[in-house]
Amino acid sequence: MYNFKGKVAIVTGAAAKQGMGRGIAVALARGGADVAVFDKFEAPPSLYAGDEGWHGLSDVAKEIMSLGRKALAVKADVSNSKEVNDAVQKTLNTLDRIDILVNCAGLVGKRDTRVVDMTDEDWRFTIDVNLTGSFFISRAVARHMIKRSGGGKIVHFSSMQGKVGGATVAHYAASKFGVIGLVQSLALELAPYKINVNAICPGYIITNIRDAWLKDQAAAAGISVDEMRTKRYDEKASTVPLGRSGTVEDIVNLTLFLVSDKSDYMTGQAVNLTGGVTMY
Repeated sequence: MYNFKGKVAIVTGAAAKQGMGRGIAVALARGGADVAVFDKFEAPPSLYAGDEGWHGLSDVAKEIMSLGRKALAVKADVSNSKEVNDAVQKTLNTLDRIDILVNCAGLVGKRDTRVVDMTDEDWRFTIDVNLTGSFFISRAVARHMIKRSGGGKIVHFSSMQGKVGGATVAHYAASKFGVIGLVQSLALELAPYKINVNAICPGYIITNIRDAWLKDQAAAAGISVDEMRTKRYDEKASTVPLGRSGTVEDIVNLTLFLVSDKSDYMTGQAVNLTGGVTMY
């Protein structure tokens, strides 16, 4: 459906086997793009059965190359401006250009923590990755896109909690509200250069991101992580109007639209992908 032949994409947060970043990177390659994949971790830990032999970034790069496309794997922390700038320059040195940025890198931070109990470190860590990291990668890529004068597509990930705050996740909600503000501002600044900037606001998507929390919950309940994962997602699904949690494939489908020429008249938007949980 989408043709990305001749395009070069960067996808951050792409090393987790069950993650959105990996799914997006492989889908872009399937559509014809060469892809650089970034992640803070070479191979993030996964608690999914069967993921024990996963090698992270190198395996994603192999998947991309198996589709006949060029790939670059770079270990880089989006909250570190030097690492981001170096990774972007390495992409340019290797793949010559950047047409697409999909910034999936992010984290929830310490869960179940009230503002009055939150440490400076808990707050800053979440803001640094989710919001400041979005700024760093946007700045580095946008500078190239403006200079190249060929337009471009940028997609950031906010959250449904970037529109509706929640108790005990103030650091996460604040960071994701901030991402939407960044996206709207960038969209206005980059519109004259035909660079579209949008955000996706996912709801309950089944990925690796909750693994550490699920492990603690499973230990407290005396059940396996797989059992706890099923339990928690079933509970979440019961609150979703469409009756299920979201999948990486759902994320991929929306992302491909936003980075394709089918969305050329769409910018500055924060698009919900929540199964109907959030409608504004």
